Amino acid sequence: MKKTFLPLIILFLAACQSTNTPFAPTATAEAIMTSTATVVPLTATPVATSTPIPTATPETVKISPIDGMTQLFVPAGTVKMGGLDVLLENDELPAHSVQINAFWVDQVEVVNGMYALCVEAGVCRPPANVTSDNRLDYYGNPEFQDYPVIQVTWYDANAYCQWAGRRLPTEAEWERAARGDSVNTYPWGGELPNANNSNSLNIVGDTTRVGTYATGISPFGALDMAGNVWEWVADFYKGNYYAESPADNPTGPENGGLNSMRVIRGGSFQDDASMLRISNRGYEAGPDPSALQNDAAYYGRSSAKIGFRCVSDH
Repeated sequence: MKKTFLPLIILFLAACQSTNTPFAPTATAEAIMTSTATVVPLTATPVATSTPIPTATPETVKISPIDGMTQLFVPAGTVKMGGLDVLLENDELPAHSVQINAFWVDQVEVVNGMYALCVEAGVCRPPANVTSDNRLDYYGNPEFQDYPVIQVTWYDANAYCQWAGRRLPTEAEWERAARGDSVNTYPWGGELPNANNSNSLNIVGDTTRVGTYATGISPFGALDMAGNVWEWVADFYKGNYYAESPADNPTGPENGGLNSMRVIRGGSFQDDASMLRISNRGYEAGPDPSALQNDAAYYGRSSAKIGFRCVSDH
């Protein structure tokens, strides 16, 4: 992951809502669409006034007919990419402005129940392990069906997004969805990560139900963009890419400069304030096309701390 690591789904529900309908792995897409309106309850913690929840309209929210994911509209605009604070690292330099076309972003990370639909369709491979960091029975357990899917490689995440009629976000799109038009250090603003705004600092010690942290909402309404799990994005990783990145819709270097490394973003439940910064760039081994198909390296590495979300074009 970052340098030396080990390998709303709601229509803006009221913050006081406390019930949910869990996913059923064998449910149809129609049933999933019905359940997703209540699968991610917001906590009763009031949303920080510095980051108001955007007003949901038919023009800014849609639900995928494939997996029931709520998607949020991100308008075309300019995002200030790169390190903007004292914790910046060399691979976040130089800070630069990038113009991004409009797109739709998944409101939360893809969950176990959704991923199971792709597995059952014969398109996606099951996660490498059914465990999470501290749970022996995670994937396939109804208790955790609306928790982020983990133990999936970049290959698996990419396959899922394509099956769902979407794609992995570029690194620039991810940063745009997390930062909006602001220069915030975190999706919710400048407040340091804590038990109210993110699953971080190893306070919980494992993944949490997606959308649990209402005060961690991004300017466009996305949740869990900092903490819970790292998220695969489309780009290869290259430490000095920002020095050569195009100013419009960058898609990352062609070969990444570090074999098959792919970028991951957002930090995980174990990580601290430095790792959860919007500008922080992590990486992990993606698919190695030179490997044999029965070799694990062909698909890349997975982790109990890495999941993903998808985007789609406007």
